[in-house]
Amino acid sequence: VVSTALSRAGPLGGLMAFFLWNLPGLIVLTVCGILIETYVDPNNPPWYLVGLPPAAISLVFKAFYGFGMKLDTLGICLSLMSCMVAILINGDERIRPTSSQFVFPSLLVIGGILALLDSKRKNPLGVYGSPSKGWDAEDESLMKRIGIPLWMGGFFFLVWLAVLILVICLVDVAKVDNDYLEIFETMYRIGSIIFGGGQVVLPMLADEVIPAWMTEDQFLQGLGLAQSMPGPLFNFSAYLGAVYRKVPGALVAFVGLFGPGIILIFAVVPFWARLRHIQWFKVVLSGVNATAIGLVGAACVLLWEAAIRTAADAMVFCFALTLAIVFNIQAPFVILAGGIVGAILSEEALNLGKEPYCA
Repeated sequence: VVSTALSRAGPLGGLMAFFLWNLPGLIVLTVCGILIETYVDPNNPPWYLVGLPPAAISLVFKAFYGFGMKLDTLGICLSLMSCMVAILINGDERIRPTSSQFVFPSLLVIGGILALLDSKRKNPLGVYGSPSKGWDAEDESLMKRIGIPLWMGGFFFLVWLAVLILVICLVDVAKVDNDYLEIFETMYRIGSIIFGGGQVVLPMLADEVIPAWMTEDQFLQGLGLAQSMPGPLFNFSAYLGAVYRKVPGALVAFVGLFGPGIILIFAVVPFWARLRHIQWFKVVLSGVNATAIGLVGAACVLLWEAAIRTAADAMVFCFALTLAIVFNIQAPFVILAGGIVGAILSEEALNLGKEPYCA
C-alpha cells in the first residue's frame, strides 16, 4: 500500500496511505490490549475469548497453504529448510529461542544465494522468468512521481541502519533500563531483520514477549483480534505494547515494528525502477521469498502447539480452517465464527470437548 501510493503520489501520499490504512487497527487493538490486560484473568480466559486462538491459527495455516501452492521445486526445498530450522530453534533445550534473531536473517540470505546458484545450472529446479526490458520512458515517469532522488534513498538506508545499531547498543551494551526503550528495540530489531508478511514475525514475537510481557493466552487472543481487523498483521504490535505498557507502549511498539519497513521502502523505491530490470536480483528475491514462506510454516507448527489444548480447540480450528479455505470466508468473519463456536463449547455453555487434545 505504501509503496504503491508513494509511486503514484510521492512521499506525502505514501505516508498518508500508511496512516489511513493502519489507523482503525491501531485504535481498536490498543483499546483491546488495555481492556484484556486490565479486566481479563490471564490464566483463565472468559468464554467469549476461548475460541479466538484456534480460529487465529487457522488463518496462519491458510496463509501458508496459499503461499506454498505458488512455489516451484526449489522454492519448496528452501521453504522446507527454513521451516525445519525454525522448529528446531524452538524445540531444543540447548538452543536459545532468541537466537532466531540471527538465524532467520541468515536463512533468508542463504535462500537467496541458493536460488542464484540454481539459476546458473543447465536444468535448474526453480522457474525463472526472462530478463525484463531496460530503462524506458515509463521508468522516467515513475521516478518523477516518486520525487526521491537516489542520494536520498541512500540517506534513508543509513538512517535505518544507524537507528538499529543505536537501540541495540543502548539495550544490550549500555544496559539502559527503560521499558519503552526495550519495547522499541525489540520491535525495531524484529522489523529490521524479517522479510515477508506479518505471519513471518510471529515466532520471533512470541519468543520475545512470552512470558516477559504477557502470557501465552494473552498473545494468542491478541493474534485473533489482530486478524479480524483491517490493515496489516503488523498492527498486532499495538496490542502487544498496550498489554505491556498501556497506550504509550502501544504507540512505541507500533512505531518500532513499522518503522524499519517504512524507512526501507523510502530507501529502496528510488532504486526499484533500475533493480526490477536486473535478472540476478529478481532470482535472489524469489529465493528469499520462498525461504520466508518456510518461516510461516514453522509458525503454524509452533502456534498450533500453544493454541490447541483441548478437543474443543481442535474443533474450532477445523471449523475455522474450513470456512477460510473451502468457502473463502473473509478473516474477520472466520474469527467471529470461531469465537462463537468456542463460546458454545466453553464450560459456561455446553462444556464439551474439554479433555486434553494431546495427552
